[in-house]
Amino acid sequence: AQAAIFKGEQYFAKDSFALALNGNGADYEGFESIIDQYGSTKSGNLAKAYAGISYFKMGETEKALDKLKSFSSKDNMISPAITGLIGDCYVNLGKTKEGISYFEKAANSASNEVISPAYLMKAGIAYESLQQYKDAIKTYQTIKDKYYMSTEASDIDKYITRAEALAK
Repeated sequence: AQAAIFKGEQYFAKDSFALALNGNGADYEGFESIIDQYGSTKSGNLAKAYAGISYFKMGETEKALDKLKSFSSKDNMISPAITGLIGDCYVNLGKTKEGISYFEKAANSASNEVISPAYLMKAGIAYESLQQYKDAIKTYQTIKDKYYMSTEASDIDKYITRAEALAK
C-alpha cells in the first residue's frame, strides 16, 4: 500500500488531482483503487485524505465529503486540517451551520497558534454570513484573547468592530 500511494502523492503534489485519484493507466492505479484494496491500512487511510482533498480541489464536494469523513487520524496537524476541510465542504454545500461546527471542532482539536485561529476565523465569517453577529464577535474575541500572536489576530479588531456594528 505504501509503495502504491507514492506515485499518487507525486501527482497530488503537482495538482494533477484526476491522475492522483484514478491512476495513469500504466504503472499507477489511483487513490480510489488504493482505498478499495488497502482501505483498512495506514496508507489506505491516508489515500482517503488525499482523495477527499483531490475531489474538493476538483469541485466535487459531495465526493470530497464522503472521503474526508471516512478518514481517521489522531495527528495534531492532519486531523484538524481534514476536519476543517469537512467544514469547507459543508459551507460550499450551503450547510453553513454544519460547517461552523466542523471549523470549531478543528480549532479546538488543533489548539495551536497556526491552525486554531485560521479555523476560528472561518467560523466567525460563517457566523456573519448567517447574521449571527454575537457568535461572530465571540469567535473573533477568542482569536484576540487566546491566539494574540497569530496572523489572524493582527487585524482582528476590524472584524470585531464590523460585527459589532452589524449587530446593532
